[in-house]
Amino acid sequence: MTVFILVSGMFTGPHVWEETAAHLASAGAEVRAVALGGLGGTTGTAPADIDLETHIADVLAVIDSVGAAGGGEIVLVGHDYGIHPALGAADRRAGRVERIVYLDSGMPQDGIPALAAVADQSLREELAERAVLVGDGEVLPSPDRHEWQRWGSTAGIPDPALDRLTALAEPQPLGTLFQPLRLTGAAASTAVTGVLCNGNGASIEMVQMLVGFGDPALQALTAPGVTFFELPTGHWPMLSLPAELAEILLRAAAGEGHRLVAAGSAEPPAHLRPFVLDVPEIPRERTGNLDLYLPGAGGPRPAVLFVHGGPVPAEALPTPRDWPGLVGYARYAAGQGLVGAILDHRLHDMADYARAAADVAAALDLIRADPRVDGDRVALWFFSGGGLLAAEWLRLPPEWLRCLAASYPVLVPLPGWGPVDRRFRPVEAVAEAGTLPVLITRVGREMSGIAATVEEFLDASRACGAAVEVVDVPHGRHSFETLDPTEESREAVHHAMRSVLAHLEV
Repeated sequence: MTVFILVSGMFTGPHVWEETAAHLASAGAEVRAVALGGLGGTTGTAPADIDLETHIADVLAVIDSVGAAGGGEIVLVGHDYGIHPALGAADRRAGRVERIVYLDSGMPQDGIPALAAVADQSLREELAERAVLVGDGEVLPSPDRHEWQRWGSTAGIPDPALDRLTALAEPQPLGTLFQPLRLTGAAASTAVTGVLCNGNGASIEMVQMLVGFGDPALQALTAPGVTFFELPTGHWPMLSLPAELAEILLRAAAGEGHRLVAAGSAEPPAHLRPFVLDVPEIPRERTGNLDLYLPGAGGPRPAVLFVHGGPVPAEALPTPRDWPGLVGYARYAAGQGLVGAILDHRLHDMADYARAAADVAAALDLIRADPRVDGDRVALWFFSGGGLLAAEWLRLPPEWLRCLAASYPVLVPLPGWGPVDRRFRPVEAVAEAGTLPVLITRVGREMSGIAATVEEFLDASRACGAAVEVVDVPHGRHSFETLDPTEESREAVHHAMRSVLAHLEV
């Protein structure tokens, strides 16, 4: 018999698993939900005495109780913060745990505290300020009903379930969040399954994209014992899709699931496939982190700066300005009489948007100062996660910025993305865009979380009367210019470029 040991996340206890546990039990599995200290377990223990090691001990006690009873194969499931004590326990009982399931959680590393994985320094300081003293220890107050969204998407949770989640939530002892996780690596060979929740900003496609960038830290995700599933819901699938989650956990226990393709395999990743159009072989001119593709036409010409998405690992090779899709766009622009420009900006982590924005601003200064460029006629074109950088230019745009384009963009920080500075919210900045023409290329087969940000932006733009044009690619995917070599894709690229060109030629 498979024994599922379920470890809940911040502020929550065993009650969140009730429906999923019932479905697992009806399928013949044994289920044990762990009561963590201060969150449904060790009643009366002072917060000062509760830290991550306390919670690891709680999980170990359940693992050992299964062994004492002669139980079957253990599948250890950690949701959100719960993956930290789950991994700590698996590391100490590596031979006893058959599989670890990361349920819409991060990938904790040795020596890193839980809060560091989900918050930047400013948020950590804010949370420390919100902490309250209980006895000799501090706790983080549990969220009000409207605050849960801050910790993850609440998409799909029925109102009664959200009310109950709020009513039963308990303050989180700060020691559980600030104490570093200690791992020896003993469980490194244990089989792993990741369950990603699309509504919280995660998807198999996105993880595969990151693996394709060549980040060495992610290559372990392509090992034979690693599988993935995804659910079309928010961060609490045990409340929004309990039956579906149970089915996935059963399949995970059976070794099923999607397997990622390693970087350097026979099929190139999406970002290294050929551009959808045949474009002129215009050479680049490289200066620092900026490449220019110059048109044959004489005289100062309008320019368009193509801004890649991300985050892209700092070690990724080739870097974005050598990706066929971006090079294709820049050469296409140059063939139309524009100066096409691409830069490598430093968006390597969710906390890097500010320095990536500084890189974009510096590149624009260089481009506008170039005598071959008409500095009064410039466009910006953002892609994917780079879309958040558009907020800087939607907010009171300069007169020389004639157009802002964004292809399959992220226009609101996704709930599971963690530390993104508040200023990078195009959905709010569009109210200050005035008459700036904005062009959005929207793909029909977009990841649900990203698609929702585009619709939120379009709603906001209609409400404020912004000048927004939409180019639809009904059958296109994220990165359709290299993934979907169809006539529909080609026409969408042509349409978007014609629109940008028209605004620059005015």
